[in-house]
Amino acid sequence: MSGTGEVLRVTATDAALALIDRLAARHGPLMFHQSGGCCDGSAPMCYARGEFIVGDYDRLLGHIGGMPFYISGPQFEYWQHTQLIIDVVPGRGGMFSLEGPQGVRFLTRSRLFTDEEWAVLEAGELR
Repeated sequence: MSGTGEVLRVTATDAALALIDRLAARHGPLMFHQSGGCCDGSAPMCYARGEFIVGDYDRLLGHIGGMPFYISGPQFEYWQHTQLIIDVVPGRGGMFSLEGPQGVRFLTRSRLFTDEEWAVLEAGELR
């Protein structure tokens, strides 16, 4: 939970936040989308804000580095019991994701919510 008792559905490591800052300095406001797509698997994709059309079934999960992070509806159903932790690892990212030329890629790690966190979410905070 955050310091305010809010349950965060998505967070980012310090390395991911630093990369977000670098990408935002170069490309302006960003947005993220966690999909279950066929081409790039289920990698979190980073776009210049407005370069990806958010669909009717996409959900705003939260913000990382001040940037909105969306997830597709079917992926949300699968991941709803977990907190997504966005990290950075060496390697090539998704072909459309902005970090690709940096030689690193965003990676989604996850952990199950605790019973206490799940109770907060079940009470309607983000469900």
